[in-house]
Amino acid sequence: MSRLFLHTLTVLSLAILVHTTPAFPAVQEFALDNGLKVLFIEDHKIPLATFQIWYKVGSIDEPAGKSGMSHLLEHMMFKGTDKYGSKELSNAVQRRGGTDNAFTTRDYTMYYETLPSDAVGLPIEFEADRMKNLTLKDLQSERSVVMEERRMRTEDDPQNLLFEETLATSLMVHAYRKPVIGWMDEIASITRENLAAYYSAYYSPDNAFIILSGDVYPDKLLPLIKKEFGAIPPAGDKLKRIRTVEPVQQGEKIVNLESESAELPYILAVYHVPSFPDKDSYALDVLSTILGGGRSSRLYLELVYRQRLAIDASADYTDLNRDPYVFIVNAAVAPGKESKDVMAALEAEIERLKNEPPSAEEVQKAKNQVEAGFEIARDSSYSEALYTGMFQILGDWKLKDRYLDGIRKVTAADVQEAARRYLIIENRTVGYLKPKKRGGRDE
Repeated sequence: MSRLFLHTLTVLSLAILVHTTPAFPAVQEFALDNGLKVLFIEDHKIPLATFQIWYKVGSIDEPAGKSGMSHLLEHMMFKGTDKYGSKELSNAVQRRGGTDNAFTTRDYTMYYETLPSDAVGLPIEFEADRMKNLTLKDLQSERSVVMEERRMRTEDDPQNLLFEETLATSLMVHAYRKPVIGWMDEIASITRENLAAYYSAYYSPDNAFIILSGDVYPDKLLPLIKKEFGAIPPAGDKLKRIRTVEPVQQGEKIVNLESESAELPYILAVYHVPSFPDKDSYALDVLSTILGGGRSSRLYLELVYRQRLAIDASADYTDLNRDPYVFIVNAAVAPGKESKDVMAALEAEIERLKNEPPSAEEVQKAKNQVEAGFEIARDSSYSEALYTGMFQILGDWKLKDRYLDGIRKVTAADVQEAARRYLIIENRTVGYLKPKKRGGRDE
């Protein structure tokens, strides 16, 4: 799972965490007649609660030519309705000492409020109102905000820009090739009519679910949810999804990016891999930890400490996706070193793992890191709800029990086989970032 663990923990403390962490809190599940699912996770240790509403819509669902629509709509949700104007929800939550926010991914959009438990009923009416009554006012100003966000986070960040271009080259047809924030020209082309149709189709009770976590009581809150959300009609036939399947890559692809903003060369390699709950996903998770999960990983020890070719090196596998995605290996080239030598060292470490399986101790350490990281990341009512929701997006929150069970069963042979099957040249796209001096001369 993508960098959930805390690399500074020792192996001993990781093992202790793994063997003393309690079981998952019980989840109570309810459903309204309009298709809205409601999940409760009771934990009454402290008087704090989280309300989350998840919409099963992300950049994967956007129509051609309108990338960034999901993210832009997330921004517009905070502009309010005729009943509750801009910032009224946020101000009401903050007055009670709480926080609220939202984020958009490839697969979903999630809105949340965390606040004292005696005020957890507050967001229910607000969220129900903006599920059905969004006005979509001030689109032009909010679109400008999003375009500036893209400029700062992607176009002015050469490593992020390299990832965007490398991913888009790797994935020929699948919608994951689009950046969640969208391409600049396509963001500019989104109209109010585009957003209204998208909102009408995907912001509906039959395409959403609610999670209430922490100091919450279903018998008190479920009637309020039914009252506010129960009369909202489902999208029904308007809710349609187009499923795309990425063809098998037939050979290595190369992306070269030159940037005046880059201080050092940088290398990024992405490989096509399956996502959870595919049987290989568990081994890939452990493999990413062995290769690049922190400063004790193989890539960091070899490229940074021993050979001093790089100032950083890591691997990442983000497995909780609706569809297959990518396995990432990357390194920041050290001053005075060559990208070709760093790439050769990356390849050598991958080949070493293919030719010789990791030791049982190394595999167990990685499994402890993955499991402990997963547990540590669930240390609040917010994060417990977050991970429950991420598995619910994949089809069922109960899959989170299956996840840890699968990690615990991974063997050294499984890790080696995953490397042999997926980390091959024909299956990869490599991006090279090269610094460029102002005036056009390369460094």
